[in-house]
Amino acid sequence: MGWLWAIILGFVLGLIAKAVIPGKQHSPLWLTTICGILGAIVGNAVARAVGVAETKGIDWSRHIFQLVAAIIIVAAVDALYMATLGKRKHRARV
Repeated sequence: MGWLWAIILGFVLGLIAKAVIPGKQHSPLWLTTICGILGAIVGNAVARAVGVAETKGIDWSRHIFQLVAAIIIVAAVDALYMATLGKRKHRARV
């Protein structure tokens, strides 16, 4: 059940990150979900390092760290995607 929640959280974080980043992102949905999962993992590690990993109630600070990490990862991976595979696919369609 833990993996299912990780996929759902990664999906949501990835979509929010894509919505926040200006411009159009060309990476596919499965890659965005993986980036969101990685963002959640990195955000949890940063929150743990800062000392806000566990608080009473909703862990807003941990969620902010996760979202910021997901935004950075989605932006970086989308840039890499377009630099490698995306340009070839875009040229083939035109």
